[in-house]
Amino acid sequence: MRLVKYAIGLFPDNVKAKFRKNLWLHSTYAKLLQRSGLFYGFPSPEKLQVLYMNTIRRQSQEIDSLLLKSDCKQKIDVVLVLLGDMKKGKETLYDLYLEERIHTIYIFSAEENEPFLSQGITSPKNTIKLTTFDQMDENSGRPLLMIRSGDKLHPAAIPIFLQKQSELNLNDAILYCDCDYLDDNGKRYNAELLPDWNPDLQLSTGYIKTAVFLYGQALIGDLICFLRQTQAKNLIPNWLASVYLTKLDVQIEHLAYTLLHQSPKFLSDWDLNLPESSKGYFSTIANESPGVTSLQWNHLANNLVSLIIPTKNSHDLVEKCINSILTKTSYKNFEILLIDNNSDDSESLKYFDELNKHPQIRVLKFPYPFNYSAINNFAMEHATGDIIGLVNNDVEVITPDWLSLMVGHVLRDDIGCVGAKLLYPDGRIQHAGVVMGYGGGAGHAHKYFPRYHPGYMNRLVASHNFSAVTAACLLVKKADYQAVGGLDEKNLTVAFNDVDFCLKVLQLGKRNLYCAEAELFHHESVSRGLDLSEEKRQRFENELSYIQTKWSSYIKKDPAYNSNLTLRRENFAIRD
Repeated sequence: MRLVKYAIGLFPDNVKAKFRKNLWLHSTYAKLLQRSGLFYGFPSPEKLQVLYMNTIRRQSQEIDSLLLKSDCKQKIDVVLVLLGDMKKGKETLYDLYLEERIHTIYIFSAEENEPFLSQGITSPKNTIKLTTFDQMDENSGRPLLMIRSGDKLHPAAIPIFLQKQSELNLNDAILYCDCDYLDDNGKRYNAELLPDWNPDLQLSTGYIKTAVFLYGQALIGDLICFLRQTQAKNLIPNWLASVYLTKLDVQIEHLAYTLLHQSPKFLSDWDLNLPESSKGYFSTIANESPGVTSLQWNHLANNLVSLIIPTKNSHDLVEKCINSILTKTSYKNFEILLIDNNSDDSESLKYFDELNKHPQIRVLKFPYPFNYSAINNFAMEHATGDIIGLVNNDVEVITPDWLSLMVGHVLRDDIGCVGAKLLYPDGRIQHAGVVMGYGGGAGHAHKYFPRYHPGYMNRLVASHNFSAVTAACLLVKKADYQAVGGLDEKNLTVAFNDVDFCLKVLQLGKRNLYCAEAELFHHESVSRGLDLSEEKRQRFENELSYIQTKWSSYIKKDPAYNSNLTLRRENFAIRD
C-alpha cells in the first residue's frame, strides 16, 4: 500500500482529480488503505500553516468585495469581558478605541473592575464612552459586540457584521465568526474554523467563546439579565448555552471568515454553569478530555428500545454482537429483532433458533433479495418499542452505558437521529459523525484517527450535532421514523440510505447528534466484503448520483462543517 500511495502521488493532478471524483474507486482505496494499517495522515503544523495562509489570502479578496458593498454607518456598543490580566485588558481597550463605529464600551468582570476603570483610560479622540456593564442601556437600539480582553478584532470585523445583518435583515439575532491566534510577532496561526450553530457542541465545548454580535432589544435585555446573575469567566459561551437551554427565540448565524484574533495566554477549560431550568433534563458526567463536558440527558428514562439487526448467516459475528449487547449493556429495557435475510448456513440457522427462545429476542424472516432499507422498514413494523435502534450485525459493545446515553439524547424533543462512536478492531475511528461533501457524496468525520485523539477542536471526544450519522448504530424515535417514511427502499437499497434518512429527519425540524461517549467496535462490512463487482459498482454509482441530486445543497455546504475545511480527506485539514 505504501508503494500504491507513492505511485498515485506521481500521477498528474488532472488524473488524481478524476480519481477523487470517482467515489467508488475512492471508497475502495480508502478501505484497502485502512486494512493496510497506515496512519490517518493529518497534515504537519507547517503544512497546515501554508494552507491557512492560502485561506487568509482567499478570504481577504472576499472581504474586500464585501466591504465595497458596505455603506452602513451605524454605531455599536461593546461588552469587554476582563479575564484577570490588566495588561491584556488595556491592549484590547486601546484597539477598540481606534474603531470609529463604537459608541460605548461596557466593562464586565467576574472580579472587581473598578481598579481598571479608575486608571483614567480614555479614548484618543475622546468620543467613546467607557463604563460598567450595570449601566448598559437595553433600549439604545444599537447592536452589541461581546469580546474578551486579550482578543483583537480584524479591521473589517464590525463593517462585515453590520453588512451581514443588513443583508440578511436580521432581528433578535446572534452572529459569530471564525477565529485564529496571534503570536508575539503578530503572525496568524491555528485557525478555529467553526460549524454553523451547533447547540450540542456549545454545551459540550463552548466552541463559540468570543466576538459575538447581538441584534435586538429583547435579546440584549436577556444578556443584561444574565450578566447580573453570573460570575463566570466564560461569560460568552455560558450565555450562548443558556440561549439554547432556555429556548430563547433567536436566529444564530455563522460567518465563515476569520474576523477575530485570540490571545493564546487566555486559553481556559470549558466549564458549563448550568441554568436552573436545565437541571431536570441532564446531569454532568465525567469526561477525561480537557475542555469537554459530557452530559447525561433524561437519566431516568426507561423507554423500550427495539434493536433491529439484519443478517444473512454470519453466525460468529451475530453471536459476538448479541452477546455483547446482552452482557455489557447497562440499559436493560430493550428487545432485539434479528432479521434473517435468506440464511442457508446450518450452524447459523441452528443458532438463530436458539436465539428465538430468548425472552428479549425475536427472529423474523425476510425471504427477499438483500435490500437494507426494506429489511429495516419491515422490522420497524414489528417493533414494539417507541425507540428504534438500527444496529449492524458486526458491531460489538465497548461501553456499558452506550444505550442509556443514546436513549437520553434521542428522547429530547429537538433531536432526531443519534449515532455512536464506532471503532475498527485495532482501535481507530470508523465513524464519528457523517460530513456531507466528502468525495462528492458523504464520508465519516475523523476516519482512521486513534481512539483517544481529541480530533479537530475536540469534535472527536465531544457529543454534538452532525447532519447525518451512520445506521451501523443509530437510534431514532419510532414516530420520527414513520414521519419520514423510513429508509428509501426504492432508490437506496444499500448505500447512502442512512444519510438520506438522517437528512429527511432534519426536515422535521430536528437535529441529528453524534454521541461521543457511546463506543462500539464495528467490523465494517465483514459479512459483505468490498463492492468490487461491476454490478455492485454500478449500483453504488447510481445511489451516489441519487443522493447528489436530492441533497445537493447539503453536499455543497454542510452546516455542521466549515467551508474552509477540506472535502478531499476526512481529517478536518484546511482546504487547499
